[in-house]
Amino acid sequence: MWQVYVFGFLTGLLGANGVPHFIKGELGSKYMTPFGKNSSPLVNLVWGWFNFVVAGVLFYYSHYHAHLLRAFACVAVGALAGGLILVQANQMAAKK
Repeated sequence: MWQVYVFGFLTGLLGANGVPHFIKGELGSKYMTPFGKNSSPLVNLVWGWFNFVVAGVLFYYSHYHAHLLRAFACVAVGALAGGLILVQANQMAAKK
């Protein structure tokens, strides 16, 4: 049962983190990644894709089918946390 909570939360977190990187990569814009403050569009695209793949693998191994409502709630909370973290990181980067 713990897998639903932990892996579900991480699925939402990584999924939310993958969205801006993947979109920035598709649009050809530079954006910060763990590899640098102004990472190239290709790095962003691959980083976003990697986040989606890891999120999918974690969700698969979370045994979500046995606890659908709990899994949904954990993914939703993880996505919200990921979004809040990204907002904070973007605000800090904009101030510099």
